[in-house]
Amino acid sequence: MYEPGNLASLLTMLEAIEKLYIYSDDFETNEELYQGNDQLNYNACVTLLMVLGEECRKLSENIKANFPDIPWRNITAMRNRIAHDYRGLDPIVPFTVIKTNLGPLKEVLIKVVQRTDYPEEKLRKILDTEYYRHIRYLISST
Repeated sequence: MYEPGNLASLLTMLEAIEKLYIYSDDFETNEELYQGNDQLNYNACVTLLMVLGEECRKLSENIKANFPDIPWRNITAMRNRIAHDYRGLDPIVPFTVIKTNLGPLKEVLIKVVQRTDYPEEKLRKILDTEYYRHIRYLISST
């Protein structure tokens, strides 16, 4: 079991992933994402990638050690790169990360949430908020 102190970061990361999928779903190439909707979707995606990196930094070393296949340092480094060199960011990087790297991360985060010692009633209350509406699949339907 994992300590409940990680739950806010885990849930925020999962919600960010779901939103990244939603905001990038209509785009087939990095150019389309970058140029579409006057860069609205691109900017939203870049911001959410920063959120992933920031929340990743807050996860316990225990979680990271148990899932060494996830490039935890790279996730945090992406946040730093975006925050400190936004204009220098190659638009292909966010697109590639979204399309190829989020799936394995999502799977791990779901496993960790399922193994976190946290009362389901409290989890339901959190996931019932509008902010976390895209990850309500984490609670059973009963």
